[in-house]
Amino acid sequence: MPKDKRIYWALVPVMLSFMAMGFVDAAGVVTHYIKADFRLSDTVANLLPSMVFFWFLVFSVPAGMMMNKIGRRKTVLIGLILTAAALGLPFADYSFGGILASFVFLGLGNTLLQVALNPLLSNMVPDHQLAGVMAFGQFVKAIVSFLAPLIAGWAVVRFGSWKWFYLIFLTEAAAAFVFLSREKIQEEALSPSSFAECFQLLGNGFILCCFLGIVCHVGIDVGINITAPRLLMERAGLDLTRAGCVPSIYFLFRTAGCLSGTFILARFSAKKFFWVSAGGVAAALCGLVVLRSQWMLYACIALAGFCNSNVFSIIFSQTMLRLPDKKNEISGLMITGLFGGAVFPFMMGLAADTVHSQTGAVCILCAGALFLLWTGKKLFASME
Repeated sequence: MPKDKRIYWALVPVMLSFMAMGFVDAAGVVTHYIKADFRLSDTVANLLPSMVFFWFLVFSVPAGMMMNKIGRRKTVLIGLILTAAALGLPFADYSFGGILASFVFLGLGNTLLQVALNPLLSNMVPDHQLAGVMAFGQFVKAIVSFLAPLIAGWAVVRFGSWKWFYLIFLTEAAAAFVFLSREKIQEEALSPSSFAECFQLLGNGFILCCFLGIVCHVGIDVGINITAPRLLMERAGLDLTRAGCVPSIYFLFRTAGCLSGTFILARFSAKKFFWVSAGGVAAALCGLVVLRSQWMLYACIALAGFCNSNVFSIIFSQTMLRLPDKKNEISGLMITGLFGGAVFPFMMGLAADTVHSQTGAVCILCAGALFLLWTGKKLFASME
């Protein structure tokens, strides 16, 4: 973390915004309650979270272009407004249409936050501390992801409705907006860019490799949480209730990894830490292919969560440092890579059905881990 105490105070509203960014993970939590309230089919209920993540694919690059015109801080503020609107809609109109609108606003707001917050950090901290501070931001976001199911359950027990869970998050989003709107952050002037100029960056081999690395990182993140319960049911004979808690292991160690990465990246090079992280993910996934012991599978899931936690921050920071005059466009492209969370589960399903085992799904994840190792070679080639 930065040593200048003034920067610490300036980072507070930004970290509150990272916390608001974590609200997107609440989409999966509240879907279960919405399904019961409106008696939705599984197909319709499962489409609701997709409405949130759909906007990462179509709106990330336009968001990066918008930042060039209005600035990063203002883009974050708009993202907070949209997020607050999403959280308040169920109180104003608890109909299926109101819920659909809420999920759309949540997706739009989160896309703006994802695209703008990391470049905004680059205006506030030295280059050599950027990866560490970004890792801390991911730690703050991970805390929300971990606590969201617990807070939702508490709200139902305490107040009789999951909507009070949204009210808590709405208060936090409003606080983030108020504090950040008062903060003055010096941003460099950037010229407007076009769609063509943004996507032309993928013609740069380094940027393309990093983009695909983000796709694999997110695909592994989502893929493990989908397939881990099924793998424990298949290999260790767990019932659905016990296996359904397995993703909590991954999230717990992912949160711990984000916090550890904040301090590790402040002391050691991003290059060494990336190799250790990517190697740990590959080792964990190989273990999931061959091991059958329940506790060994738990250990592999925990190791994957811990090691995959800082891959995003390192790749993202290195791309912005490589082309500092294109930070906004690069940010839009990298966040578009979050659609890996939709691509990987589809391929994993096909593989699992083909071999009639979750081993096929894990092999897809192993391919993603191998690409991360290759990404490390490209990422730090200039540092050899």
